[in-house]
Amino acid sequence: MAQNTLTLRDNSTGKEADFAMLRGTIGTPVFDVSSLNKKMGLFTYDPGFMSTASCKSAITYIDGEKGVLLYRGYPIDQLAEKCTFLEVAYLLMNGELGDKHEQAQFEHEIGQHAMLHEAMRGFIDGFHYDAHPMAMMVGIVGSLSAFYHSELNMDDPEHRRISAMRMLAKMPVIAAACYRHSIGYPYVYPRSDLSYCENFLNMMFSLPSQKYIDKDNYIDPVAVKALNLLFILHADHEQNASTSTVRLASSTGANPYACIAAGIAALWGPAHGGANEAVLSMLGEIGTVDRIPEYIEKAKDKNDPFRLMGFGHRVYKNFDPRATIIRKACYEVLERTSAKDPMFDLALALEEYALKDEYFIEKKLYPNVDFYSGIIYKALNIPVDMFTVMFTIARTAGWVSHWLEMMAEPGQRIGRPRQIYTGKDVRNV
Repeated sequence: MAQNTLTLRDNSTGKEADFAMLRGTIGTPVFDVSSLNKKMGLFTYDPGFMSTASCKSAITYIDGEKGVLLYRGYPIDQLAEKCTFLEVAYLLMNGELGDKHEQAQFEHEIGQHAMLHEAMRGFIDGFHYDAHPMAMMVGIVGSLSAFYHSELNMDDPEHRRISAMRMLAKMPVIAAACYRHSIGYPYVYPRSDLSYCENFLNMMFSLPSQKYIDKDNYIDPVAVKALNLLFILHADHEQNASTSTVRLASSTGANPYACIAAGIAALWGPAHGGANEAVLSMLGEIGTVDRIPEYIEKAKDKNDPFRLMGFGHRVYKNFDPRATIIRKACYEVLERTSAKDPMFDLALALEEYALKDEYFIEKKLYPNVDFYSGIIYKALNIPVDMFTVMFTIARTAGWVSHWLEMMAEPGQRIGRPRQIYTGKDVRNV
């Protein structure tokens, strides 16, 4: 076999064919098997697409073995330390960090697109008060297709850019409106004098009789910093289930708001976006600090259904680089939390216990970003059923970036996975 090709032979037919090796900038090489059926009359079988590259992308790179996460080539720790979420969103969407003028223009435009059409208030009010906010998010974001469809030309790069900006701008407004609807509070309009994260906190928690901004005219900077960090860390994560869903829906030429709604539906799954919610449920099951050893042993027992949520990661086999960043912010938020919650003490005790246990050290089961994000959201008074919604706000930056990248690529083809048919053979009625 030549160094840069893969030769496959079908022993049943004697057919042979060569397939070229493709290399990215960095990362694992792949073999281009797109002509496999044409050359050999075969398909590949890869459940979950665990060994299949579905696209070419210049947005995000992950090395799970080394614990590396890059946005457009920049290490995640550098971006988290030096950038705001909207600066990172600009980077993901445009490929480079903006200069002061470009960033200011970008943030101004986000502010201009933040308002929701007033007719949407009636649509939101149509949901039952106890509807799950993720169900509302799927419906409301999908309904944007009805508001922004007739003037959308999918072949126009400027129209696509505006659509992406609208989604990034409106997502926190929709999320806050879903929460306010669930508790029967009036909606709060976005403000042009507040940053992206400040605006969201204000829309969530301010009251007509009492402003969320305190007497010194600022929103708690520790809360804003933590939220900003979480949004940055969750902004993109390569070809995960929800991003792949957005890309697959987009391959049909569907309205972009409908494609993002499809991504939200995929993110809602507990195996994807619901992990930080599962951490809180797990802590509730453990209950008290003195029961930690018992549950640690249950987690080690392969025959016990209990799983230690928030530890380890499907992609990161060493450590989650995002967890290292958010851990400090988690402690800062807990130090500022006036009302002591026993669950916080339980979470920190569990973290300490697991980090010292030989089993978890050997298996490299370190706390991941979901472990700390769930604790932070609870400390910020974000309701548990809103945790995945928070993920949605952040991941919108990645979704629209992948959508823009995909739509700009020439020669796009509709996604069409193959199958192994296991049904009945041909038969007569």
